[in-house]
Amino acid sequence: MQHETREHGEHTIVGLSGHIDLQSSAQVREVLLQVVSTGRGVCVDLAAVEYIDSSGVAALVESFQKARSGGQDYVLVSVSDSAKRVLQLARLDKVFTMADSIDEATG
Repeated sequence: MQHETREHGEHTIVGLSGHIDLQSSAQVREVLLQVVSTGRGVCVDLAAVEYIDSSGVAALVESFQKARSGGQDYVLVSVSDSAKRVLQLARLDKVFTMADSIDEATG
């Protein structure tokens, strides 16, 4: 798993790539919670995520809940097909706000 962060207007974009699994989910959790702690809106770009397991989903859910409790935007962007299937199985596609692009998410 690799990640990159960048600012876009009033949002921070977190681009994740590779496999988000038990081995990398603690790092994903740390990165996402750190970004949420800034108070900015958060966009998590999942276009390059090849695989995500339940521990990775848990990191997304925890950071989402923290953002929501702080009144921040939290959007999943360009969700890869494999990640989308996992979110749909867990019925989280109804919980998360999802957008096809950064512009759509931040507009």
